[in-house]
Amino acid sequence: MAHVPTKRSNFLLLPCKSGAEEALCQQQQKVLPNLTKAAWRRGVVTFRLEDFDPPDNFFPELIFNTTCVRSYGQVNGKSTLERAKAVLSLLDHSNWDVIHVWSRDQSHQELESIHKVLSSVCTGFSNQNQIAQPGDLVMDCCVDSPDRWWVGWHRAANPPSCWPGGLYPFTLPQEKVSRAWLKLDEAITLFDIPIRSGQQVIELGAAPGGACQRLLESGLHVVGVDPALVDNCVSAHKHFEQWRMRARDIKLKSLRRFHWVVADMNIDPPSTLESIERIVTTRGNRVQGIIATLKLPSWSRTSELSDWVNRFHTWGFSPLARQLSTGGQEVCVYAKKVH
Repeated sequence: MAHVPTKRSNFLLLPCKSGAEEALCQQQQKVLPNLTKAAWRRGVVTFRLEDFDPPDNFFPELIFNTTCVRSYGQVNGKSTLERAKAVLSLLDHSNWDVIHVWSRDQSHQELESIHKVLSSVCTGFSNQNQIAQPGDLVMDCCVDSPDRWWVGWHRAANPPSCWPGGLYPFTLPQEKVSRAWLKLDEAITLFDIPIRSGQQVIELGAAPGGACQRLLESGLHVVGVDPALVDNCVSAHKHFEQWRMRARDIKLKSLRRFHWVVADMNIDPPSTLESIERIVTTRGNRVQGIIATLKLPSWSRTSELSDWVNRFHTWGFSPLARQLSTGGQEVCVYAKKVH
């Protein structure tokens, strides 16, 4: 395990999805009011640390940040090699376990070649794997534009801090029926959700069936609720059943058998919460956990997020909320039953 740089940084760099910058700052003011906002661009915000010196593996739970970097600022140069050498000069450190390279706006196409050049200028470094392990010391290179990079470091700990830029490092397999498969796959990994083969799950807003497909692959018995039909490859599965109706029309006596509730409906968050509440407050229910997607019709609605998340507490669940890197303008909440 590599030692951290002796030169400490006075800034944190927090990347986020484009458009979520103000929502991230609102969370920062609630959770870490001692930070001062510094530079920002679409997809990244930096904060001055002032008198706050966080631990090496610091990862603030601000919901909208994908990762957290101790930033030294930016480097410029006419070539990739020139910029890579400027990185080493700025960091004054060459002992790394992993190097993360990602793009601020997720559009830059030369990330692999940049990683290769950065690896070559680090003395004795030959690790081409960009996925870190907990405890690894990570050099961070955020590509702002073809000739300008942000640079810094962090100590890997939780799953997002092990992925370049905190972005889920997998793509949607071709045979999956919708992107909901990938979002749920990231949520299960991110929150370490303990689903087990043979458990019963109900998914609200199931069509076309991507999330159901991911649950079935884990050996769960799935009931998908949606007036629209799911894909044939899902409906044909022996452990799948569809209820073609709205969630509010399900009879309460049918809701007692489920261990998990998954909800990803294109409706207002309070309506999603009302549908979940019918299930988890039904007498005799067996729900152990909830995985809910709360859509944000506009970024201004993030001011209501705390109230929405607190609803899970009133049902006897402990919630964690994050904006998934594979999702859109929405927040994923994983809530575990408090025994």
